[in-house]
Amino acid sequence: MEIAIGWPLAIGLLLLVALGAGVALWGRLPIAKAIPWAAIRAGVQLLLVSFIVGFALSHWALAFAFVAVMFVVGVITTAGRTGIKGLQGHAAVALAMAAGAVPVLAIIFGTGTAPLTGASIVPIAGIIVGNMMSAHTLVGRRNFQELKARHDEYEAWLALGFERRRAIHNVVSPTIHEALIPALDQTRTVGLVTLPGAYIGVLLGGGSAWEAAAAQLLVLVGITAGQVCTAVAARWLSTKTWLLPPDLKAKLHA
Repeated sequence: MEIAIGWPLAIGLLLLVALGAGVALWGRLPIAKAIPWAAIRAGVQLLLVSFIVGFALSHWALAFAFVAVMFVVGVITTAGRTGIKGLQGHAAVALAMAAGAVPVLAIIFGTGTAPLTGASIVPIAGIIVGNMMSAHTLVGRRNFQELKARHDEYEAWLALGFERRRAIHNVVSPTIHEALIPALDQTRTVGLVTLPGAYIGVLLGGGSAWEAAAAQLLVLVGITAGQVCTAVAARWLSTKTWLLPPDLKAKLHA
């Protein structure tokens, strides 16, 4: 797959943005105005990143530094999406994401499955970190929604003599697995419904179909394992009340 940089690309992008924004506007979706700005922001960010990635690929230390910046941006983004405020809240978000990303990357690079080079660290770690961010956002939004909607149940657990952490655990546990469904579905249907980015990336880089399949399998299994760790860590941090929005923390008498 080759994309020619020129007027065809510009026209194609404009038409795609117009299609998304136009249908959202026609359907009265509140994101209509956000679509063009998201496209512009993505273009600017990718342009800047393209300059930086060249340096990051030259040495493994620079690659990890680049990934660290991505991790910080991911923490800030998912904290905003879930309503987390303050230093403690952001630290809890970082801990939840790290609980998924660190062991997965340690296994991948520690076992020598992927070489410790910038060309491997940036794409693999970037994918893993991005998916930990997504998992945390899904877990957090659902957990906090459950705690607000089922506050009476939470109070009932307390009335039965359960500690606050156990009451929170009992309320959020039945739905926590739903945040993991997208990754599981992608793993189950890979090659049948879609060919994800890692597979295409290896092929575009000149690798064989077998190498592409191995890379994609490694990434998908890593994402699934990491998201499980992030989800469980986020639940534990929530039961400790470290990972709760301020309004919900007050409501739960934390």
